[in-house]
Amino acid sequence: MTITIYLTKIMILKKNNIAEYILYLWQIEDYLRAFPQQAESNQELQDMLNMMRQENIMEHGHLQLAQNALRELEELHDDLLEQEATYRAAMIQLTPSLNLLKAKTDRPTMSNIEACLTLLYQIMLLKLQKRPISSETELVQKQATQLLQYLSKTYKEQ
Repeated sequence: MTITIYLTKIMILKKNNIAEYILYLWQIEDYLRAFPQQAESNQELQDMLNMMRQENIMEHGHLQLAQNALRELEELHDDLLEQEATYRAAMIQLTPSLNLLKAKTDRPTMSNIEACLTLLYQIMLLKLQKRPISSETELVQKQATQLLQYLSKTYKEQ
């Protein structure tokens, strides 16, 4: 499969569920950082690894593809905050928990949407490690998931 076909497939994922698309890219980035040699037998992974090298994100950071998608999601989020009272209320309820999360990171000024995605990604990593997740964290996870599902659905309908 060529990179063009592969990128077409992941762009379909972006259209269908932009939040899942971003998390998928983050997962691939971490995988390639941990196991760059695995890309040798897979052209799509090799192409992604090459992009990571070109963008100088082999140690940390995210591909421009992921950053652009996050920016699109944040713009939609800003629009919905202005237009929809129910969405705004859900975000107000979630904000204190996101602020606590951001304070525990090396990037306390990240956006609320990036914080939601970071929360879900970190929970996924904890589950892979079979580590416990508190009931409070599970509640915040549920709220963040619902918010991102609504954003992704709205994005898809655009």
